[in-house]
Amino acid sequence: MEIEKLQYLSDEILDELLIVWEKSVRSSHHFLKEEDIEYFRPLIRNQYFPAVELFVIRNEIRQIVAFMGLSDDMLEMLFVLPEEQGNGYGKGLVDYAINKCNIYKVDVNEDNEQAYQFYLHMGYEVIGRDEYDSSGKPFPILHLQQPSNR
Repeated sequence: MEIEKLQYLSDEILDELLIVWEKSVRSSHHFLKEEDIEYFRPLIRNQYFPAVELFVIRNEIRQIVAFMGLSDDMLEMLFVLPEEQGNGYGKGLVDYAINKCNIYKVDVNEDNEQAYQFYLHMGYEVIGRDEYDSSGKPFPILHLQQPSNR
């Protein structure tokens, strides 16, 4: 599995990342309504993607199948195409974040049980909780961290 750091964000790459984001969100963020996805879509593409360092995994035909975004000391986003889940891409990206980038913290939507369980499996522990997300929406956020790096 090759992890590639994106050096620039063309419109084509932004669109491809957004497809991965949306398919992943629709399969895992069942607590979001359609209007929530519509609200977040332009923010993700135009503000959140450019604000982080992006790392991708591509398939054999060079399509992005998984990505993560890192900022400061946080794993800000991690998304894998639903049909590609279970192939170790999420684990590979998290291991890369920890071992190559010294990133030990992640936030997760409390209602995203799949992601929450994944991070617990990866050794993270809950260190805090907020009732609202960073947009002020009532989607509780759990703050997680690798225990040996507190």
